[in-house]
Amino acid sequence: MPTSERPVLEVRHIEKVFGSRGNVVHALADVSFTIERGEFVAIMGPSGSGKSTLLNCISTIDSVTSGKVLVNGVDVAALRSEKLTRFRREQLGFIFQDSNLLDTLTARENIALPLTIARRPAREVLERVDAVAAHLSIAEALDRYPYQLSGGQQQRVAAARALVTNPAVIMADEPTGALDSKNARLLLESMETMNERDRATVLMVTHDSFAASYTSRVLFIRDGHLFTELRRGDAPRRAFFDRIMEVVAMMGGDNADAL
Repeated sequence: MPTSERPVLEVRHIEKVFGSRGNVVHALADVSFTIERGEFVAIMGPSGSGKSTLLNCISTIDSVTSGKVLVNGVDVAALRSEKLTRFRREQLGFIFQDSNLLDTLTARENIALPLTIARRPAREVLERVDAVAAHLSIAEALDRYPYQLSGGQQQRVAAARALVTNPAVIMADEPTGALDSKNARLLLESMETMNERDRATVLMVTHDSFAASYTSRVLFIRDGHLFTELRRGDAPRRAFFDRIMEVVAMMGGDNADAL
């Protein structure tokens, strides 16, 4: 899937420092990597390793102390106010542990919301919502409200909302954290579909080796540094899971769910 075109995401020597004077914490220290268009990448690390801080800096929720984050060649730290809001809306998609759906809107309206805010034509909105819902197997749930959906369906609606604008990168922060094993598997299969069929670029923070085994590459963060990475290549998911578990054990990280 990845190509020779410019990387969709470039993280260049970023540092993130909290505190001042004698009470300074280096949450991130000289972290660099690139992600090509069409990759599905996980970020893993023990609690407090800096993985969520890294995702927040990439997604413009937080700002870096030094270094650069470029999305499609655009330095996100250089964007201000309305340009940053527009960039986040058009170029980034988000999936959180809590689906963050609006209770007063149907699944269809929740998915359509980013397009509605962007004032896309009504026909385009309807066509795009129907297309992503079909891809993620939630077409039958479009006219239901969030309270009428299972947790797994809610997360797939959130995934559809993230995909519907065709963003440069979809950021997923512990998306399976609140799901049981069956719904976690369904969501991960849906994210695979987004990646393979729609060529969506997905960056997922997770503590779960099972979730990470669905990706094509895993970046491991420890103490704010990039510790190592694994690439799946042509390996079966079970073999990739075993390799991920070996690194997690080496790092002394959180226990992962079994396959």
